[in-house]
Amino acid sequence: MSGDRIFVHVKTSDPISEAGIVAALKARAEIWIADGGQTTPETVALIVADEVDEEALQLLRTVRSRNMQRAVVVVSELDDAGLMLAVESGVAGLVRRREATADRLVQVITSVHRGAGVVPPDLLGRLLRQVSQVQQQVLTPRGLRFNGLTDREEEVLKLVADGLDTREIASKLSYSERTVKNVLHDVTHRFHLRNRSHAVAYAIREGFI
Repeated sequence: MSGDRIFVHVKTSDPISEAGIVAALKARAEIWIADGGQTTPETVALIVADEVDEEALQLLRTVRSRNMQRAVVVVSELDDAGLMLAVESGVAGLVRRREATADRLVQVITSVHRGAGVVPPDLLGRLLRQVSQVQQQVLTPRGLRFNGLTDREEEVLKLVADGLDTREIASKLSYSERTVKNVLHDVTHRFHLRNRSHAVAYAIREGFI
């Protein structure tokens, strides 16, 4: 019966808002409203809150505990702190409540279901500025990047990808062989990878190197 519809699970602490959104989305042929027992990792969670605060994060944790990894948040207010908190929490789509028409919600849900991220255009510049500030003020002084790799880790992985062994990498970078081994161990452990070949393949696929 659901066919190729996108399964959507609506979660909010306000039953009136939930009822209104559910009613609007039920009328759309593209959407199937899923209850708690119908959710899968492909289900898009639609969270409605006044702002991105602890209450919203608790709703997000609740849907994540049910194995829903894609989330769209509809909020009344969204300041810079809330914007960063939403991004850091893995929210894929953000919609202001005043812009949350059925057409807009379906558009954002569809994009998120396909793997895209959606932020209101006027907030994108604010987000990029905040990301830049975090990079300059927090990560760079610690030798870190947003991809989770340090400069040293990136150097080592590039040389592994070039076919160099541990001794050759240590010589080229003026590190001890133990340091090179520790770097590779840290990367494989952090990203749950099997070995150095898997680490290189992962780094290339994700665009880290």
